[in-house]
Amino acid sequence: MTSMSHDRHHPAEVAELASAAAFAAAPARPAPSPSPARPDWPRGTQQLRYGGDYNPEQWTRDVWLDDIALMRDAGVNLVSVGIFNWGLIEPREGEYDFAQLDEIMDLLAGAGIDVALGTPTASPPAWFWTRYPDSRPVTRDGVALGFGSRGMASPSSPDYRRASAAVTEQLAARYADHPALVMWHVHNEYGAPISESYDEHSVRAFRAWLEDRYGSIHGLNDAWGTAFWGQRYQGWDEVDVPRRAPSVSNPAQRLDFARFSSNALLECFIAERDILHRHTPELPVTTNFMASSCSSADYWRWAGEVDVVANDHYLTAARSDSHIMLALDADLTRSLAAGRPWMLMEHSTSAVNWQPRNLAKLPGELARNSMSHLARGADAIMFFQFRASRSGAEKFHSAMLPHAGTDTRVWREVLALGHDLGQLESVRGSRVSAEVAIVWDWESFWAQDLEWGPSVDLTHRDVIEAVYSALWRRGVTVDFVAPQAELSDYRLVLAPSLHLVSDGTGAWLTDYVHGGGTLAVSYGSGLVDENDAVHPGGFPGPLRKVLGLGIDELLPFAAGETAALDTGGHGSIWSEDIRLTTATAITRFADGRAAGQPAVTVNRLGEGSAWYLATRPDAATFEALIGDLLAAAHVTGKLQPEGLEVVERATGDERFLFAINHAQTDARLVARGVELLSGDAVEGSLLVPGGGVRVVRLRG
Repeated sequence: MTSMSHDRHHPAEVAELASAAAFAAAPARPAPSPSPARPDWPRGTQQLRYGGDYNPEQWTRDVWLDDIALMRDAGVNLVSVGIFNWGLIEPREGEYDFAQLDEIMDLLAGAGIDVALGTPTASPPAWFWTRYPDSRPVTRDGVALGFGSRGMASPSSPDYRRASAAVTEQLAARYADHPALVMWHVHNEYGAPISESYDEHSVRAFRAWLEDRYGSIHGLNDAWGTAFWGQRYQGWDEVDVPRRAPSVSNPAQRLDFARFSSNALLECFIAERDILHRHTPELPVTTNFMASSCSSADYWRWAGEVDVVANDHYLTAARSDSHIMLALDADLTRSLAAGRPWMLMEHSTSAVNWQPRNLAKLPGELARNSMSHLARGADAIMFFQFRASRSGAEKFHSAMLPHAGTDTRVWREVLALGHDLGQLESVRGSRVSAEVAIVWDWESFWAQDLEWGPSVDLTHRDVIEAVYSALWRRGVTVDFVAPQAELSDYRLVLAPSLHLVSDGTGAWLTDYVHGGGTLAVSYGSGLVDENDAVHPGGFPGPLRKVLGLGIDELLPFAAGETAALDTGGHGSIWSEDIRLTTATAITRFADGRAAGQPAVTVNRLGEGSAWYLATRPDAATFEALIGDLLAAAHVTGKLQPEGLEVVERATGDERFLFAINHAQTDARLVARGVELLSGDAVEGSLLVPGGGVRVVRLRG
C-alpha cells in the first residue's frame, strides 16, 4: 500500500487548500449506539448541497488546484469522487495505491469541500477482465461483452462480487475517519448499461432464485404455464435464462428474469453497503437511481435499502414538454424517498452527448431545471460533472466548467445558481405534500412491455404522461405510489395502464374506494396477474368489482383510427366491449368498432367512486375529464398560465412557494410574503418574468 504523501509547496494563493494535518488530527469517530438509527443525510453544513461529480484522475495536479479554487467561487460544498478509478487505486489484484486519492481528499478537506466517496465497482479494471473472462456480461443473443466501455460485470459472478467487496473494504478502512468524507456513493447507475446478463453464473443464480420463490419444479411449471408449447420442466437443471428463441419466449419466464435481475443488482449494492455501514455507521450510503428512465430496477424495493435516495435526471432535449417530464421524475424520486428530502446526484448544465441531437440548454434553463428539482423535494443540486472531459465518450457532455472556461454563459449561470441556493438555506428540510397519487408499478411495466400484447400503441408511459401533464398544467402536485401503499392521505388515486394486477392489488384499490376515495383507472388495466396469466373470468380481473364492469373483448384501434364520442371529441388507440354491472356510462362511443359501448364510466362503491376510461381521448376531452375527476375528489386545481410551474414546500409553520416560468411571457399569481432571491416584499401579486424563477416565503 502506498503511504499518504502531502506536497506542501503550493502557490500561496492556494496554500489554504492543502490540509494534510486536518486528516492526521481528525478526532476519532464516536462509538455508535447499540442500535443506531441510520443517518439520512450527509453530515456537515446546514446549507443546501451543491456540486457534482469530480474526476481528478483525468487531470494534472495544477488543474486540481485551479478546480478547487473555482469550486469555492461557485459555492460548491459537495463533490462525488472516485466513481471510475478502480484501475488507479488497485492497479493489480490485491495491490493498492491511494497516493492520488489521498492527496485530492486532503485538498478538498482543506478547502472545506465535502466528498461523497464512490466505490468504483461500476467499471472493473483491465486486469479483472483478463483474469476472470467468465465474468463478462452476456446478451440475450449470446454475445459476451468486452472491456473498453463503462459497465459492470455479470452481477451474479462470484469473482466480481468478491473483487467488489475487497476494494470497498480497502476504501472504507482507509477513509473512514477522513474529514472530507460525509457520505458514500456506491457504484454508478445500476442497470445502465448492464441490466440483465445471460452468462452461466446468472443461469445458476436464476435457478436458485426460482427454487426459493416457487419451492418446487411443479410450482414453477404452474406459475409459468409450461403446458403451453410443451415447455414443462422435470428438474431445475433443465431451466435456463430466457435467451433469444425461435419465437416469443415464455412471458412468465421473462417477467421472472426481470425480477431476478433487479434483485441480483440489489444484492451487489447491499453487499457493498454493509461493508461501508460496518466501518462508518454514522455516514449515509446511497447509489444514484434513474427514477423514471430506468425500467430495469424495481426502485420501490431499492428505496428501502439506501440511506438517502439520490437520483440522476437528464432531459430528453427534443421534447417540447421536457420540463414537465423533469417534474414527473422529481415527484417520483420524492415518492421513492417517502417524502423525505432527496439528492439530485446528476443532471446537466447544458447538452448531453448520447441523444441523437444533443441540444444545448437555453439561457436560464439550467436554473429552471435545478429549481424544479428543489421545489419538488431535492435538498442537493448536483451535476455531471465539474470539469468537462477532454477525452473519452463523454467529451461532448456539458459540465459546470465548460471546455471554454470561466468566460462563458454556462459558468456564469453556475455561479448564479450557487449564489441563489445560498439564499434558500431556510428551505432545507421542508417537504412537499400531495392530495393526488398515481400508481407506478415496475413489475407491471415489465409485463406490459413484453412481445405480443393487444396493441403496440399501448405503452406503459403513454397514459401516465398524459395524466401527469394534465395535472401539472393545473398546478396539482402528485405523489407516486407502489401497489399496497397507504392511500389514506389521497383524495384522488389514478391507475393509468395498470396492466398487471394481483388479487391483492385489486383488493387494495377496492378498499380505498369503499372507504371514500376517488379512483380513476385507464384502459389496458387488469389484463394479467403476477405470473402474466389472464385472470379467471377475463378482464379486468380483480378490478371488476371496484369498476363495476366486465370486458367481453378488447377492441384496439388500427393505426390512425379514431371514433367519435357522444359527448363530443373522439377517442383513439383503444376501445372495449364492456358489460356494465353496477357502473354507469358517462360517455359512449358514437361510432366505430365499439359504437354504443361505454367510453367513460363511474361506479359508486361504499363511500367512494371509481371511474374507468376505455379509450385515449383527444387533448381537450382529456383535460376536461381530469377537471371532472379533481372536482369529484374535491381537489383544487385550475389551469395555470401557459408554462408556469407552481409547487409548495412546507415545514412547521413556514411555507415556500416556488414559481418557475418555462414560457417567455410574464405570468402573475396571487401570493403574499417575501421573495427570497431578491428580498422583496410580495403583497398580493407576484410577477414571474418569462424564463424566471421566484421563491416566496408565504405569509398568511
